[in-house]
Amino acid sequence: MSRLDTRTLKDELASMDRRPLLDLGHPLLNRVADSFIRAAGVGAARAVSREAYFVTVEGLSGDSAVLDPNGAKRSHFSSIRGDDGQKSLDAVVKTAGKEAFQWGLAAGVYSGMTYGLREARGCHDWKNSAVAGAIAGVAVALTGDAGHHSDKLVHFAITGAALSSAASLLSGIF
Repeated sequence: MSRLDTRTLKDELASMDRRPLLDLGHPLLNRVADSFIRAAGVGAARAVSREAYFVTVEGLSGDSAVLDPNGAKRSHFSSIRGDDGQKSLDAVVKTAGKEAFQWGLAAGVYSGMTYGLREARGCHDWKNSAVAGAIAGVAVALTGDAGHHSDKLVHFAITGAALSSAASLLSGIF
């Protein structure tokens, strides 16, 4: 066992994969909670950085209508303006919380499903990844803004399955 005062940053980062953030008493619960917390942090950081980008773009151009990821022009801050016209910190926190939940849910579902399928089937392969990715994709679709249309659910399920199975297959190569 290494002493805490002699550990390097590299040692700390390498040990993060070996120990969960929370010990809930069961490997499945530990894995799901750990994945949820880590991905939720990434989702929140993504939302805050995206909002900061749009604040910067709006400030530089003076135009609150910004291109969204789909290429359509829309007013990005129309939903987060306060009564006095100032950007509401509460709305930014709400957006960050929502994205944190979505990312955490997807990671927790995926992690829990891969663990459960590995325990049930006795192996971990691309099939486990595909099933877990499909279910995680549906979870993300159900938490989205555009409603719960069956086409959207199928699209997200196929995308999740394709991405996770491709990642599983490519992880053996690289």
